[in-house]
Amino acid sequence: QVQLVESGGGLVQPGGSLTLSCAASGSIFKISSTGWYRQAPGKQRELVAAITKGGGTNYVDSVKGRFTISRNNAEGMVYLQMNSLKPEDTAVYYCKAVTPTQDYWGQGTQVTVSS
Repeated sequence: QVQLVESGGGLVQPGGSLTLSCAASGSIFKISSTGWYRQAPGKQRELVAAITKGGGTNYVDSVKGRFTISRNNAEGMVYLQMNSLKPEDTAVYYCKAVTPTQDYWGQGTQVTVSS
């Protein structure tokens, strides 16, 4: 079993920055990759960024150059540094951990970009 807890969301003005954290506990050695997803009201959940255990990353086009995903394997932490935030980044952000047998989700953290 893997448990995930997100933190770091909040209200920020356009152009501002936030860093989201995802703390994993339990069988973290089984995690092969971790992703940040987001879901805005009335929209489908979408992958924002993902990182493998080896450090490989990928991003959705809309956040490339603005968001950076990173991880600390030993501590079971994954981060999402978000810069130059836009109103369209407003959503609930979720962390997902992938293991060979099951995917795990956190409870989500709200990010609101508004003036």
